[in-house]
Amino acid sequence: MALKVGDKAPELLGTTQSGQEIKLSDYKGKKLVLYFYPKDNTSGCTAEACSIRDNYTALKSKGYEVVGVSADSQQSHTKFIEKHSLPFDLIADTDKKLSELFGTWGEKSMYGRKYMGMFRTTFIINEHGIIEKIFLPKEIKTSIHGEQILKL
Repeated sequence: MALKVGDKAPELLGTTQSGQEIKLSDYKGKKLVLYFYPKDNTSGCTAEACSIRDNYTALKSKGYEVVGVSADSQQSHTKFIEKHSLPFDLIADTDKKLSELFGTWGEKSMYGRKYMGMFRTTFIINEHGIIEKIFLPKEIKTSIHGEQILKL
């Protein structure tokens, strides 16, 4: 059962690229942009991460913190962050527990081939830990996603 607008986000979010455990309470009093993306260093995911990076100062000034999530390893995330100078943490959801809880992991199809993968989805969580907005995969424009969030 995927989380939806109005639901409380889970307390334990996951482990970052540096091995640090992240909890929702770490962001108490701030809005959290929790964005799920398919894979480090792919064209769409890089465009999305860089758009958020380029708008990071503006997002912070509006009270947002940002955390990205994919099923990639901590090592992959570290390289992705260094290569693109990302100023925010990435959760290594290698067991897909967080993705399954948020409903962002499931069956996908490309060129008629079915496989399991991450649905590009962004959750905006308010200061009280409640999900107040969800950007679904078809709504996200990777190259301007940072601006999409700022328009809220």
